[in-house]
Amino acid sequence: MGKRIVVDKAYLYEEDKPLTVCKTSLFYTGDGFAAYDCNGDIIFRVDSYGPDTRDNDEFVLMNATGKCLLTVKRKRPTLHQRWEGFLGERSEGQKPIFSVRRSSIIGRCTMEVEVYDGAGEEYIIEGDFSQRSCVIYDTEKRTVAEIKRKVDVSTNVMLGRDVFTLDIKPGFDGAFAMGLVLVLDQINGDDPVEIGDEQVHPFVED
Repeated sequence: MGKRIVVDKAYLYEEDKPLTVCKTSLFYTGDGFAAYDCNGDIIFRVDSYGPDTRDNDEFVLMNATGKCLLTVKRKRPTLHQRWEGFLGERSEGQKPIFSVRRSSIIGRCTMEVEVYDGAGEEYIIEGDFSQRSCVIYDTEKRTVAEIKRKVDVSTNVMLGRDVFTLDIKPGFDGAFAMGLVLVLDQINGDDPVEIGDEQVHPFVED
């Protein structure tokens, strides 16, 4: 698979790049994220918005230093929960670089992703984000990124859904992938918190 830049070429990787994604607040859907690499270094973050803005339709993805990489915004009105992505911090009148929409207005369904760069690039997201189990495919059905439950390597215990793995395949834009995670979190949200799920902060892996 060739290199695919949507947001920033700095987040294209030559090998599989697993990131540990951690919700920075457990009380509200979409209420902040941080993504770490295997060394414990933060790669992406989304600041917490708090209860007064839990229905906010716009979220900004930043790098570790606070630079705005991508803004995702819900398009209204829409029956298919369409979201659009904008490069950097969105300004009035700016054109989106991609969109995400549900393939159906009822039930659980796939997500359709369209990139607006003239090449007609499209992706499909299958699975259940609320269970942290979904795959992003290109048009040739090749996996470009995968979201899955995280297992603590020291105890072999599956962690709670507030900590999960985003596995980015070589040549796929990691910032774009993380932007899709933000959209999935807003569209699918979470099921009720599981009793007994262990909540831990991601540390350096063995």
